[in-house]
Amino acid sequence: MLMCDSRAVPLSPGWHFEIKYDGYRVLAATGNSPRLNSRNGADATAWFPELAAALATLPAGFILDGEVCVLDDIGRSDFERLQARARRRGWYRGADPVAFCVFDLLVGKGKSLMGQPIERRKTALRDLVEDPPDGLLYVDSVEDGAWLYGHALALKLEGVVAKRAGSLYRPGERSRDWLKIKRPGAVPPQRFKR
Repeated sequence: MLMCDSRAVPLSPGWHFEIKYDGYRVLAATGNSPRLNSRNGADATAWFPELAAALATLPAGFILDGEVCVLDDIGRSDFERLQARARRRGWYRGADPVAFCVFDLLVGKGKSLMGQPIERRKTALRDLVEDPPDGLLYVDSVEDGAWLYGHALALKLEGVVAKRAGSLYRPGERSRDWLKIKRPGAVPPQRFKR
């Protein structure tokens, strides 16, 4: 499921807000054969073997949605460091550690949860990663978007994500049920130049 851009935090009731991490969007399968796939379908399992090892400690039959990031000492994502790490397509001595910042659960115990409201998926995800293995970070939500966005500005985070209460997961779809509100200047214009 893809987000739509928004210039402002929704102020009406009925939204959940999360920190927006700046990394690689990944779907991950748990259990004995853990697998990480990028948004464009590339197999990223070998790129981040420490995350595959962490996912292997969780029960089989779950698919998580999240962002693979390199975090600084206060938990801000650093995309340039992540890109430098990912370019090598695997772990190497001196590699920056990565975190899988998980924010949604698409499949639980082999059953699709995409038709369930966001609140149920988040609860099931929180239960799954209640005591997360090293490398996994559960992305919680709050109901005060203005408060969270103010902190995102102060801490120079990428921004926040707003998710409409009761929203279903629509794979591959760009939906107004998920909005990204970026901090001005969060993504430098030169990032996408080759």
